[in-house]
Amino acid sequence: MLDDYLSFCGYEILSLADGTCFFQKMTEFQPQLILLDLKLPDIDGYSLLEKIQQRSDWRHLPIFVVSAFAFSADQQRALRLGATRYFVKPVNLTELKQAIKEELSAFNQ
Repeated sequence: MLDDYLSFCGYEILSLADGTCFFQKMTEFQPQLILLDLKLPDIDGYSLLEKIQQRSDWRHLPIFVVSAFAFSADQQRALRLGATRYFVKPVNLTELKQAIKEELSAFNQ
């Protein structure tokens, strides 16, 4: 649903069902922002956050966690590991769209 909505809003989207080829696809696609679910079939989202932060060329990318994990501890851990923002599912699409607009504006300055 997020893919369709963000495509409709004019964003170019690359969606991955798992983290298997995440880093290869990141290199090819060159995203300006990442939406990351913490519960992936093959890798823990927290581990992926850590790996992204270890790469100096991706450390600057805004990362929005979009997760069903609603506990404050989950949110704090993700933010501590480098997430820029944290959204609990179901996501308010208007808020998400505004946050993306704000982050991309700041990122492109």
